[in-house]
Amino acid sequence: MKYILTVQGEGRGHMTQAITMYDMLIEQGHTICAVIVGSSSNREIPNFFYKRIQAPIIQIPSPNFITDKKNKSINITKSVFFNLFKITKYRKSLNQIDELVNKYKPDTIINFFDLLTGLYFRIHKPKAKLVCIAHQYIYLHPDFEFPEGNEIDRFLIKYYTKLTTIRSSKNLALSFYNLHIKNENVIIVPPLLRKEIFKLESKQEDFFLVYLVNNGYFEEIIEWHKTNQNIKIHCFTDNAEKIKSNYNYNKEKIMVHAINDTLFLEMMSKAKGIASTAGFESVCEAMYLGKPVMMVPIKGHYEQFCNSRDAYKAGAGIYADKFDLSKLDNFSITFDSTSHFFKNWIANAKFRIYKEIIST
Repeated sequence: MKYILTVQGEGRGHMTQAITMYDMLIEQGHTICAVIVGSSSNREIPNFFYKRIQAPIIQIPSPNFITDKKNKSINITKSVFFNLFKITKYRKSLNQIDELVNKYKPDTIINFFDLLTGLYFRIHKPKAKLVCIAHQYIYLHPDFEFPEGNEIDRFLIKYYTKLTTIRSSKNLALSFYNLHIKNENVIIVPPLLRKEIFKLESKQEDFFLVYLVNNGYFEEIIEWHKTNQNIKIHCFTDNAEKIKSNYNYNKEKIMVHAINDTLFLEMMSKAKGIASTAGFESVCEAMYLGKPVMMVPIKGHYEQFCNSRDAYKAGAGIYADKFDLSKLDNFSITFDSTSHFFKNWIANAKFRIYKEIIST
């Protein structure tokens, strides 16, 4: 079978999931013709993605969020108008997708939550089948419990999610846990974790690991560290070199790293606790390694707000409004790292997901 993967370029999770899918399909003798990544000027595609994917990787402009001047909170109004202004460019992106599909003639396109892929199937109606896979598809399952309130945000995230699934043959929702009510539109499956994590031994050394999608939150790390100067912190984020040169902080205690998949997992396996902006993939990795997590959703990012509450319900850790690592430190003392429910849940994840892909 021939496949094209389409990947939303916001954050790291969809990319690592695409890498795992690439490895899985290649191991079974299938062909990955190309990988299309929706990109923006706000995000860098990590080097590890280029190293791991041995197929043509094509970047295309795609819709993305606009943050405030400090690169912290998301401005929904500005995001909408910014993307409307870029609509001509996005039309060209749709034509570029069509050229690639006509060139490679894939049997199936696997979409990792890329909006343009759904719009492409709506407008161009290719012969290829579409399979959608991401954590966000759980929002379309009737048994998923949203946090109370935020009805407008709930409507918008569900509407956006549906746009990515236009003419989809199957929607696979990666989840922290199983939902027992079956639904014909959404199939609940375990997380698609990278094979490297299963080789790691979980230890506990005296430092915290921090993962920042938006590097503006680094200011909160510096502020907290002023009164906790003996604590070591390893922080992974975009634009690491810019942070090192623009901020004044204790570089002997706070180590800033560019996004690096191998080093990040190694540090996670050794950390005594993880603080992140509530991305699904990093929380799942921490859960597998038995690490306590503090989740700080990006302001205005309803998806991460939902993730933090859902992960809390699954026992991953706690959520907070800011990067006050004292809360994580206190929580880590009582955290039960011996629970095996999550490892049991993902034990046959790849088999279940592969079975769904090839049966489309």
